[in-house]
Amino acid sequence: MDTNILLENGTNELEVLEFTLGGNHYGINVAKIREILTFQKVTPVPNAHPCIEGVFMPRDTMISVINLKKAIGINSNADDEGLFIITNFNKLNIAFHVDSVLGIHRISWADIIKPDQTINTAGNGVSTGIIKIEDKLIIILDFEKIVTDISPETGLKISDIDALGERQRNDSPILISEDSPLLCKLITDSLKKSGYNNLIVTDNGQEAWDKLSQFKREGTLDKKVKCVITDIEMPIMDGHRLTKLIKTDEKLSRLPVVIFSSLVNEEMRRKGEQLGADAQLSKPEIGNLVSEIDKLLAK
Repeated sequence: MDTNILLENGTNELEVLEFTLGGNHYGINVAKIREILTFQKVTPVPNAHPCIEGVFMPRDTMISVINLKKAIGINSNADDEGLFIITNFNKLNIAFHVDSVLGIHRISWADIIKPDQTINTAGNGVSTGIIKIEDKLIIILDFEKIVTDISPETGLKISDIDALGERQRNDSPILISEDSPLLCKLITDSLKKSGYNNLIVTDNGQEAWDKLSQFKREGTLDKKVKCVITDIEMPIMDGHRLTKLIKTDEKLSRLPVVIFSSLVNEEMRRKGEQLGADAQLSKPEIGNLVSEIDKLLAK
């Protein structure tokens, strides 16, 4: 299946690949996908996590295979059928073993329903959103969290901030747009540890844009926000749309925007550059995020 579908920049749309596990319907952002392969025999790895089926090497690239049913708590026996969804995010190449792939849907971020706390209990949920296509519900899974739960060293590490050495307090106000409560806490804790204590946190691009619009109307923008950090994947309004709105606004365009996302690969970096992002970093690079903010605020 061809996943190389081009979307215009900053339109607040995404492509979702629909797939099945145990008869249920799930989704993944096409921007995370490199390709889809039929099931291949894998080599088991001794003492690996129970959700890791093994590794294989298509075209000289070592890829770990995750049994997605096991990872999200669906009963799974040894299965030599199905498909591998090969992904690339957070600078990792990972295959997810699924039952079948049904197709691709183009949707607006505004149409994604964010799960409430009955579905996503604090720190434990693996769903980032739900979409309704006709009479069918498709659950968009949090693949970053699934991978981090299996291999914690692939996630953000506040300890990376220690390598920056002794730092002074900095009261420059920073606006953060991040929908994941877990990642938001890690980002804010890291920034506070780096001396940045004046943080404004929003759940999505729309909330961030509403804040910026409010400050602009009040004439307090220069005092209230000195830098914006945004994720890309967020319900209601994504980070690319937020970046486009900021950079095409006469009064906001000089505001530094840092895209901090698991999706920052070569193609997405080009999109961010076209939209005017001042810096783009992949989510494990929390130390580099702080260094980049230091540079942008020093200008």
